[in-house]
Amino acid sequence: MKISGVPLGCNYLDLWKENMKEWDGNLSDRMIRDEAEEDFWTSFMEKKKQNEEGYINAYAYRIQEELLTLLDQNDHAVEIGPGWGNYTFCTAEKVKHLTCVDSSQSVINFLRDETNKLQLNNVSFVHEKWEQFNRKERYDVVFGVNCYYRIRDIGEALLKMNETASRLVIAGMTSGPEKPHYLDLYKEQGYSIKFRRRDYIHLQNILYQLGIMANCKIIEIPTKAVYDSYESLIKNNVSKIITKDYNKREVEQALSRYVIEKNGKYEYPYTFHAVLLYWKPVNV
Repeated sequence: MKISGVPLGCNYLDLWKENMKEWDGNLSDRMIRDEAEEDFWTSFMEKKKQNEEGYINAYAYRIQEELLTLLDQNDHAVEIGPGWGNYTFCTAEKVKHLTCVDSSQSVINFLRDETNKLQLNNVSFVHEKWEQFNRKERYDVVFGVNCYYRIRDIGEALLKMNETASRLVIAGMTSGPEKPHYLDLYKEQGYSIKFRRRDYIHLQNILYQLGIMANCKIIEIPTKAVYDSYESLIKNNVSKIITKDYNKREVEQALSRYVIEKNGKYEYPYTFHAVLLYWKPVNV
């Protein structure tokens, strides 16, 4: 694989592979076994079907807005790893045809049922890993959001996206920072925190190493976590702390800077981001 651009002092392709490991240094079962990944999605999709509030994540609507500005009505688009359809249905409503490529049969079945319900007749499905996707046809747009977590040969996958698209390639990922109390505990108390091990900047640097100069659209996503009790507030906001025997009082003090008590509930507003990397296909 050709590496281009100014040397960055780090091979981000190798770093991506290393950071696929959990914090204990091991690969999770889902990363290793396709059967474990399929079991996860089978269970996950059943829960999604039972969710009375719908299956589209609230944060996804802001990303949809930006994504749709990059698509044209006459596009034949390919979506990689659509999951439960955060970007599938809105894309199908915009483009001429959408092909969804996913390694999970449970995902394919779920999306096929939902697109039928919505009478979206311009969607087709391919049950296959993107790494194994092999079509001679080129598509106007190839995109994927948050679908790269199991892809070990990320460079090859990005190059395939580049080669398969004729007009535009879009690689999206939700990003940090972590909730601010974690950052405070890290900076002020020296806590070890499970910061995300892979982020959009890894993808952008990999693209740069491959000779692809991608545009970068950063999207702010204000959000608010609401907890019914003080106990659930604490429980749900210590999960990223690695430090053993951490001081509960220090955690409470860090949270108190951001949490608001209102009507017996605890609200934690914070902002995270999403990033869309996009580029016109190039010869590399």
